[in-house]
Amino acid sequence: MVMPAAYDEIADWYEDEFLGDRSQDGLPIIDPIGIDRALRELLGKGAGACLEIGCGTGTHAARVRDLGRAPIGIDLSTGMLWHARGRLPIALADGELLPFGDGSFPSAVAVMVHTDVRDYSAILREVSRILIPSGLFVHIGVHPCFCGGFADRSDPDAIVIHPGYLNGHWTKKSWTDRGVRDKVGATHLPFPELFRAFFDAGLGLDDLVEGGEPTPTVLAIKARKNR
Repeated sequence: MVMPAAYDEIADWYEDEFLGDRSQDGLPIIDPIGIDRALRELLGKGAGACLEIGCGTGTHAARVRDLGRAPIGIDLSTGMLWHARGRLPIALADGELLPFGDGSFPSAVAVMVHTDVRDYSAILREVSRILIPSGLFVHIGVHPCFCGGFADRSDPDAIVIHPGYLNGHWTKKSWTDRGVRDKVGATHLPFPELFRAFFDAGLGLDDLVEGGEPTPTVLAIKARKNR
């Protein structure tokens, strides 16, 4: 799953500088690329435990709780979990081998995670396993078409797409030195490969949302476990 040492090294920077103070009562007051909006719209109101795969510092726990659900987070980075420990129940665990039984959760989320892992399809298979029949899964991640080592976003009004989109790969190449990719690297999955991983895991797509303007930065997917 996530490379733990890399995120351990940047955990304090991620919490204090990259995220910064953007919340009131734990809920975002600034949502520049639509992550919180996608979580509200696609996860929606509900009840029961909601597993967050790769919860990081737990910044989304308040929103999950506000929607009536009980967040539980897992991550491989002890540094990130140190910041998350007061925000939700946590466990040090690998998303490719979840320490939960079959059909344990009515819902699960993964927020900005798929580019941090080497095999997202393995995580989706585990998500499908731990969900109840028709259980809900919300994926929120960087947009595969407009973000990656191939995308130059230095001018937000004119995104330049260089060769490289068609080749799934891991890279630290980035248009900015103020983000995560240049520090820990990221994996790129072309659109069809990402969608195919959902289908192969037995997750049927319900809805899609894009976030960020004028060119989307985020693609969010609402899926349900097939009966």
